[in-house]
Amino acid sequence: MKLRKALGAVVGAVGATAAANRVLQSRAGAFEPMLDGEQGTYRWRGFDIAYTEAGDPSDPDLVLFHGINAAASSHEFHTVFDTLAEEYHVIAPDLPGFGHTDRPPLLYSASLYTAFVRDFIEDNTADATVVASSLTGAYAASAAQEVNVEELVLICPTDTSMGNRTVWLRSLLRAPVIGEGIYNLTVSKASIRHFHADHGYYDMDNLTEDVVDYEWQSGHQPGARFAPASFVSGFLDPEDDLGEVLAGLDVPVTMVWGEDADITPLSKGRDMAEQADAMLVVFGDSLLLPHVEHPGEFVDVVRDRVTSVTVEN
Repeated sequence: MKLRKALGAVVGAVGATAAANRVLQSRAGAFEPMLDGEQGTYRWRGFDIAYTEAGDPSDPDLVLFHGINAAASSHEFHTVFDTLAEEYHVIAPDLPGFGHTDRPPLLYSASLYTAFVRDFIEDNTADATVVASSLTGAYAASAAQEVNVEELVLICPTDTSMGNRTVWLRSLLRAPVIGEGIYNLTVSKASIRHFHADHGYYDMDNLTEDVVDYEWQSGHQPGARFAPASFVSGFLDPEDDLGEVLAGLDVPVTMVWGEDADITPLSKGRDMAEQADAMLVVFGDSLLLPHVEHPGEFVDVVRDRVTSVTVEN
């Protein structure tokens, strides 16, 4: 009798979780891109890659690659996109598995993202300035070994995220019903705000409800959990050391760092900048998103017009 009751409770919990998952997905529905500009599609290895394009095509190319988290997309650049498009031909894609790009149930990997960044640059730009955030900075650095870029601007770049690769965790999060239920908890509005308060924003007044709503909608699209499942289980960390890759490049590198960043602390930025002989630009009152919280100063960095932030060589 006790076993029957326990099994009944498990079945009931699974059923409730499945019902909750369906409700959340139906509430999210379709959503519009946050960035203003022309919406395009780049076909790559079976993916329809969504991107937003703005600015005069005759201006220098500038590509914006967003970082990786549970609700990541090119919306990360919403505070700087329009201003940069005044002087650049700007293209901001959603990485495979994120945003408005296809999200098939693949085993996502660092090599896949490195190949994507490389091919996107090669097929869509000419001598572009490449901006890349967080873990995607490592993919952009590796890609720059094979394609021509004018300059790299890396925002709190890292080659490590979640530690060792954990197969069981990836399998759990990819699982139907239970895995989706766990993932839905990580992209609840409460969890989104908690993550940003802990690691993303120095001043939470800079996090708007529009951004929270957008990230919630993006995080509840069909297939949204598959790429983050590889991320949180360590499978998106590249094998090559980022500092060594940067040191081997014959490309100008500028690293932009939040002075108070904790996941990727400034001390690591200083060590990496020294190893790679790169310029390090430090933003005060900032964590992982200096470009979001200090958009004017960040645009000045991209334009090579650094004025009001700390520069270290």
